[in-house]
Amino acid sequence: MRGPHTTPCIVEQVDRGVRSLAQAFAELGVATVHESQGRGGLMDAAIKPLVVGARAAGPAVTCLNQPGDNLMLLAAMDLCQEGDVLVVANLAPSAMGMVGEIIASILIARGVAGLVVDAGVRDIRELRRLPLPVWSRTVSAAGTTKGGPGWVNVPVVAGGATVSPGDMVVADDDGVVVVPLDAAPAVLDRARARAQREAELLASIAAGKVPTLSPELRDQLVRLGVRRIPAS
Repeated sequence: MRGPHTTPCIVEQVDRGVRSLAQAFAELGVATVHESQGRGGLMDAAIKPLVVGARAAGPAVTCLNQPGDNLMLLAAMDLCQEGDVLVVANLAPSAMGMVGEIIASILIARGVAGLVVDAGVRDIRELRRLPLPVWSRTVSAAGTTKGGPGWVNVPVVAGGATVSPGDMVVADDDGVVVVPLDAAPAVLDRARARAQREAELLASIAAGKVPTLSPELRDQLVRLGVRRIPAS
């Protein structure tokens, strides 16, 4: 652990300034948001939703756990508020089932918007019935201990992406993307503009105006030495 929190700690204060933007980010979706911040912040493709059609967005509450231990996850739950997305990271790769039906039920009672676990979850049949959107790396019935110190609400790496407390976390069928807190308003503006352009293009296609390869891309093919062989 680098930075000011070199020893295990629980930081109770979280800047939730992006909460008012959550619904807009959720509606725009992961792919559009990812493209609109220079293709940054995307967690790796192994972090998948448990339920098709799941969608969530909100400020991050983070926890960093010892592998195979969920003590800090439990500590983080006490700080979760309505609309938060809890992001669970580990000091080393882990496939243990860190979250099951009971933890998910507590998070639902607290109004948490979503859960991202860079490890395993279990009680899958029950989790899929509960109204808590969950993304995880894997599924495992293997239980965890509760004896390892760690951190709550410090910057963590989950799914290869850095997540700081208060960052906007957006998740759907395409995966999970993280938008830094300070960048969120500007990224949202760009994402809205991109979505509008795409909507106009789709309407044009639906009206029968099928686009062809742009002059810019035709020039790119020439620069790359791609030959065109005319039809005989």
